[in-house]
Amino acid sequence: MNAVVLHGDVQENAGVDEQDVLVQVEAVCRSLAELGHTPVALPVSMDFKKVIDILAGIRPDVVFNLVESIDGHGGLIHIAPAILDSLNIPYTGAKTDAMFLTSNKVLAKKLLDAKEMPTPPSFLADDRQSLFKEGSYIIKAIWEHASVWLDEHSIIYAKDGNHLRQAILSQQERLGMTCFAEPFIDGREFNLSLLAGDTGPEVLPPAEIQFLDYPPDKAKVVDYRSKWVEDSFEYHHTPRRFDFPEEDKPLLTQLTDLAIQCWYLFNLRGYARVDFRVDVNNYAWILEVNTNPCLSPDGGFATAVAQGGLTFNRAIERIIQEALRFQYLP
Repeated sequence: MNAVVLHGDVQENAGVDEQDVLVQVEAVCRSLAELGHTPVALPVSMDFKKVIDILAGIRPDVVFNLVESIDGHGGLIHIAPAILDSLNIPYTGAKTDAMFLTSNKVLAKKLLDAKEMPTPPSFLADDRQSLFKEGSYIIKAIWEHASVWLDEHSIIYAKDGNHLRQAILSQQERLGMTCFAEPFIDGREFNLSLLAGDTGPEVLPPAEIQFLDYPPDKAKVVDYRSKWVEDSFEYHHTPRRFDFPEEDKPLLTQLTDLAIQCWYLFNLRGYARVDFRVDVNNYAWILEVNTNPCLSPDGGFATAVAQGGLTFNRAIERIIQEALRFQYLP
């Protein structure tokens, strides 16, 4: 098949998190070629008309959607599938509505909460102060993924509602984007990757992000430095593990069940990843649902694929098959 690999246009001055998509493009193109397809990489910029014209001219059999942001804006992630829907071209991963709902962290939390699924509550700057309680909070950008703008200074202790509101406003002013706060869950962090199969999603082996040799006063959070800054303490002290003691089996079963529930709740397709925090009482909290997790060969999804006994090519093939299977469904 003729396959277009769609990705966000990467500028020369882009951050390392944005540049990583080019590594994914190379890996996916190589895999598609080895599977017998003809891949063509196509960047997406703010010139949507140009992209639409190119796609209409190529009329690919399928598009592998790797768009994570457009012009550096994570809030535009749903534009790519919306364009493909308008052209009636089958594509990998989540549909437009699922992409929008999961990428907007506050909306995703509202849907999870409505279904009584465990997720920390979210607070916006304009919420009533009476909703806030004293405690530790983490402040995040509503739209951005890959731990963009997140560091240990994003965690604060709020004495009252006004204190938390001012902290959210201060972070919004610093980042130039809308932020929210949620209670900081001090505990273990897990990533569960899912891959489409013939009879439904397969949950790949669970991964735990460890915080090794962290000083007692250092917040245990998977931030930008731990993911992208290779010469940092955080990068070298947050390894991923897949081996667990027998006593963790009930917890891993719980995480697996919740990940599958997220898949069906948000009508996910192809592949996804669900991030969790587990508190000191061994209670699991859903942090977020990522509809197109990183496919870099050294990333968490590819590592989980290998742990599950699959080749990277087989995973790409299954993602493509899912795109074609559902191309005429809403």
